[in-house]
Amino acid sequence: MAVLAGQRVLLGVTGGIAAYKSADLVRRLREAGAEVRVVMTEGARHFITATTLQALSGQPVRDSLWDESAEAAMGHIELARWATRIVIAPASANALAKLAHGLADDLLTTLCLASEAPLVLVPAMNRVMWAHPATRQNADLLRARGATILGPAEGDQACGETGPGRMLEPAQIVQALSA
Repeated sequence: MAVLAGQRVLLGVTGGIAAYKSADLVRRLREAGAEVRVVMTEGARHFITATTLQALSGQPVRDSLWDESAEAAMGHIELARWATRIVIAPASANALAKLAHGLADDLLTTLCLASEAPLVLVPAMNRVMWAHPATRQNADLLRARGATILGPAEGDQACGETGPGRMLEPAQIVQALSA
């Protein structure tokens, strides 16, 4: 099933318990024929390791704008140009807010501002955070600027609550990207 053959997916992983699903997402993207490179935020490193994502993607994982070896060659611009799609999964409320307001204080947000690739956001957060007017306005603003937002799903959450805010399952994300 090479429905994503020729696609170069830059997967951004932000902080949140749903980051564990990113490992399966990398595997499924590669099975679908995509080449995958991963960028993690500092928060993501608290939930999943770069070693796991590197093993599954077959590529070094980037997590800092201040990586001297990569930045000597303007690595963030190279990654921004390399991507045919940028997918952020999970996309935290913090990441949505930064992107909506043009903040570029880490590698992932800098790449998003420096890239012309389509942006796909897969939110994952507590149901109250997702329902908050600020988060909803940020999501609406990002949609108005051309970003695609997939989800969130509804169901049980790690915090013990139930409602909208769950990250879509990796198979659902790949299916949506293939459409």
